[in-house]
Amino acid sequence: MTRKQKRLATIAVIGTVLISAVLLVMFALSDKIVFFYSPTEIIAENKAVAGQRFRLGGLVKEGSISKDGNRISFVVTDTDYELPVTYIGILPDLFREGQGVIAEGTIDGRHRFAADTVLAKHDENYMPKEVADVLKKKGMWQGSEAAAKKDTAQ
Repeated sequence: MTRKQKRLATIAVIGTVLISAVLLVMFALSDKIVFFYSPTEIIAENKAVAGQRFRLGGLVKEGSISKDGNRISFVVTDTDYELPVTYIGILPDLFREGQGVIAEGTIDGRHRFAADTVLAKHDENYMPKEVADVLKKKGMWQGSEAAAKKDTAQ
């Protein structure tokens, strides 16, 4: 083999190894990818598939929280659509009605969401980015303007 042929063979082998490694990593991570959807995207646009794992984000509907032992039921809304959620476990301390929430889990064929993880906002000014984006699209976001008004009123 000439020097040029050896160089091309080496480049071809390295390229094949790199492409194989990238494909293996992509395949391994495909089960770990979790999508984020709002109730509108799930109900009206049918973006979520029954049994698929994803994150549901929105606001906890006022008056929707009910507890039965360790089983908690509540409704997540984006002001257009609502989705009932069930969760078994301990909720975050800051979880409450009217606040932003992200629940991770699966949905059944009848638009009932079974959450295995619930995340709540961590202070007065924080809203999960995905939830804030959905609320901005709906014209319901008050964000930092509301916080500034609240601070000046006190």
